[in-house]
Amino acid sequence: MSYTNIGIIIIIAFVISVLITKYEIPVLRAKAGQNIREEGPESHLSKAGTPSMGGIAILIAAVLATLVGGMLFSAKISDIMVILLVFIGFGLIGFFDDYLKVIKKVNLGLKAYQKFGLQIIISVALAVFMATYAGGNTLVYIPVANIYIDFGIWYIPFIVFVVLAMTNAVNLTDGLDGLASGVTAFVTLFFAVAGISYGISSGAYFCAALCGGCLGFLVFNKNPAKIFMGDTGSLALGGGLAAAAIVMKLELLLPIVGLLYVIEALSVVLQVGYFKLSGGKRIFKMAPIHHHFEKCGYKEVQVVVAFWIFTIICCLVGFMII
Repeated sequence: MSYTNIGIIIIIAFVISVLITKYEIPVLRAKAGQNIREEGPESHLSKAGTPSMGGIAILIAAVLATLVGGMLFSAKISDIMVILLVFIGFGLIGFFDDYLKVIKKVNLGLKAYQKFGLQIIISVALAVFMATYAGGNTLVYIPVANIYIDFGIWYIPFIVFVVLAMTNAVNLTDGLDGLASGVTAFVTLFFAVAGISYGISSGAYFCAALCGGCLGFLVFNKNPAKIFMGDTGSLALGGGLAAAAIVMKLELLLPIVGLLYVIEALSVVLQVGYFKLSGGKRIFKMAPIHHHFEKCGYKEVQVVVAFWIFTIICCLVGFMII
């Protein structure tokens, strides 16, 4: 297991993602044009009709590259399959939601209880598997202290929270051209390198594949985006990333290197909470927070690049910790 292996997997996933995305753009443009919220930034209205559901390419690229990498470099297949099942499971939830919204024109897609209920089922299944079958321990690694703490009966709800929080935080981050795909490429690259450093090949290989898939998609998703990933991509990214971190026992590094995801989610929670408690007042001009900066006059590209740089800094902090 080496950094060369990581590089090879990233390249494989990148090539597959580029090829599939290029092919799916005209197909999805005819059937899956994106609807743009009228209450969103006015500059986004021009994006109406841009094909969505492009996350299919990231899904296929990451799965294929992970399997190829696992076979070429002898990774632990059971861990790989657990991560991939969670990754695909969340991708399917997003796919059905997108399918209803952009193809069947059902405005809200899956009902909230359906979408969240399915997420809970997958999250609980992963938590129970990790606590019962994957070594049968409930230890959680504390990065800064460099120790393991046994969460005992709190392990399952903790893991469920991690998966749900990460999945929906990534989903909220996907609001600007190249934002979620670019940020996730940096975060997954960090976990790929961290996995190699800790000798955990399965999670490292998946993260490398997901990094390559995001980079390949970013070729067409950067501003001005020719395609959006939709919930198919954003839910899969969050679920897969959380599953990989949990399998590698590095879940508490997620809020450090993925701090941007946390900020995006908190901005929505704070906005909604304050709006209800204050009788209609707002903290931000618009939430999630990337739209707030747009409303402040920053161009979309400026916000995206600034958030990329912020994520790079968070990843460097993560490297200092490990």
